[in-house]
Amino acid sequence: MAGHAMNKARLAAILLPLLFAACQAPPGEAPLAGARIGGPFTLTSQTGAKVSDTQFAGKYRLIYFGYSYCPDVCPVDLQKLMQGLARLEKSDPAKAARIQPIFITVDPARDTPAVLAQYVPAFHPRLIGLTGTEAEIAAVAKEYAIYYRKADGGTADAYLVDHARQATLFGPKGEPIALIPQEGTPDEIAAELAKWVS
Repeated sequence: MAGHAMNKARLAAILLPLLFAACQAPPGEAPLAGARIGGPFTLTSQTGAKVSDTQFAGKYRLIYFGYSYCPDVCPVDLQKLMQGLARLEKSDPAKAARIQPIFITVDPARDTPAVLAQYVPAFHPRLIGLTGTEAEIAAVAKEYAIYYRKADGGTADAYLVDHARQATLFGPKGEPIALIPQEGTPDEIAAELAKWVS
C-alpha cells in the first residue's frame, strides 16, 4: 500500500506542473507551450522498421503511452481518441491529415512488433505502434514525462503495468501543445484537435 501511495506521489510530481502550465496559459496560447516534455527517439514500429521522431517533422503527433495487454483503460482511451480523429477526418480532412497518431508501449517485453501489428489497426489504420528495448522505452518515457511500473503480483507473462494515462498533442517541430481529453466524447476530442492544428 505504501508503494502504491509513493507511485501516486511520483505521478503527481510529473503531471501537476503540466496541469498548472495548462491552467496558466493565456487564451489562444498552447497550454503546454514551453513545457519540458518530448524529445528525440528511435523505436521499432509494428512492421519491424526503425522509426525516428524526425520522420514526423512537419506533422502534429498525437501520442499515447499504454500497452496491448491492458485489460480496459488503454483500449477504451485509444478507441475514443481514434474515434475523435476519425470525426475530424470527416469534418476537416486537411487538418486530420496533418496529425500522426502514435501509440508507444510501456510493456516492451510482451508488446513485440508482431503483437502491435495485430493491436493498433483495430483502432485506426494510420495509428503507428512503437516498441523497443526496456532501456529505449524507459528513456522515451522519461523524456515524455510518463510514469510506468510493472504492478506487484502476476506471473512472468501475465501481469499489469501501472502507467500515466494521458494523450498529448505535439506540434510539427515536436513541441508540446496540449493534453487531449481521452475521456471526452469523440466530438469533444475532434474539437480539441481542431482547435490546435493549423
